[in-house]
Amino acid sequence: MSEQLKVSPTSRSLLNDKWDVVLSNLVVKVGLGFGAGVVASVLLFKRRASPVWIGVGFGLGRGYAEGDAIFRSSAGLRTVKA
Repeated sequence: MSEQLKVSPTSRSLLNDKWDVVLSNLVVKVGLGFGAGVVASVLLFKRRASPVWIGVGFGLGRGYAEGDAIFRSSAGLRTVKA
């Protein structure tokens, strides 16, 4: 019987995984902020551009904050089992 070796992830692969999560999270947050801004602009603000930019700003800020928390964490990435 062969023994399976458990290899811990290298720092480079862990950093690449973190960047993947941060960038995808940032794109999702900006997209949601953009969508909410467009809906608010059309429904409430007579098609002005300011709600769209505010939504994009909130998305960027939230994505940055979560990305900062991911990089500062020493525990690694969160995993969700479905």
